[in-house]
Amino acid sequence: MRKFVVLITGASGEMGHGLITRLAADNHRPIITLDVNPLDPALAKLVRKEIAGSILDTNLLDSIIAEFEVDLAFHLAALLSTRAEFTPMAAHQVNVQGSMNLLEFAQKQGESHGRPVIFMYPSSIAAYGVPDLVTKSNAGRVREDQFNHPTTMYGCNKLYCEELGRYYSRHYKQLAAESLAGRIDFRCIRFPGLISAVTVPSGGTSDFAPEMIHAAAKGEPYACFVRPDARIPFMAMPDGVDALLQLAAAPRDRLTQTAYNIGAFAPSAEEIRDIVVRAFPNAEISWKTDLKRQGIVDSWPADVDDSAARRDWGFAPKYDLERAFSEYLIPTIRERYT
Repeated sequence: MRKFVVLITGASGEMGHGLITRLAADNHRPIITLDVNPLDPALAKLVRKEIAGSILDTNLLDSIIAEFEVDLAFHLAALLSTRAEFTPMAAHQVNVQGSMNLLEFAQKQGESHGRPVIFMYPSSIAAYGVPDLVTKSNAGRVREDQFNHPTTMYGCNKLYCEELGRYYSRHYKQLAAESLAGRIDFRCIRFPGLISAVTVPSGGTSDFAPEMIHAAAKGEPYACFVRPDARIPFMAMPDGVDALLQLAAAPRDRLTQTAYNIGAFAPSAEEIRDIVVRAFPNAEISWKTDLKRQGIVDSWPADVDDSAARRDWGFAPKYDLERAFSEYLIPTIRERYT
């Protein structure tokens, strides 16, 4: 008999770390993970089975179907924005083909056990493409249906996968004699920049904020790659994990859309620097703008309208800017490096 489990792909990354810890602490159903990289040994102890492999390996996914019954999946595996821009073909393979493979996997699971598979997908503010700084300044808090013209491969991948998820959830094989839609319950969050105190940043264009604080804590100089006035929305990682779990648990009939914005605070890079320097007075933080990466950040909203998430499933972040740094980031990171 197959075992009921929750599946997490890309589990060794920043978000996977927090998600595994929370699911295990909440005594959720057993967890299985799929990643090309091994889990931290402390995390590996919390999962039922750690599977080493790629989301591009369809034979491996079929073997998981044979052994486990998955009705909740967190598809975190992705090639992040900066790396994706250097290797667009690899990004397409991982971010799009890999997501298609997982959607097909979830469709088969849903057809097999007769219940919709809740498919949690982390998208990104990279799905937006604001044309210029004047428009960005005048746009205010951007809704999900505005400026959906991403300028990066990662953003294109994310926006397309949002649409794929909606298709699988609502319109899959709509010309078939028997309706096959509804086997997947696709739920997506467009995350802002995420700042973790536990893991080191690994290739995101929004990583100037976490890079700044980790470098200061280690006593290393840091040259910030965006202008002091650069502004995008951010969130502390625990709030990001909470949001995924909260949306996963929300009643289906309360949800009015498949993709939701969420945000917590939207400081400029200079405001972040000022907070970091107050906490670490010896920090050496300078500015060395990378015009190409700055251009990407400029195409993302200064802030997002997350009223739909607050209305439909009660999203409410615990950490504003001050609390995120004073209660979570600074004490945790300081302890890590001392």
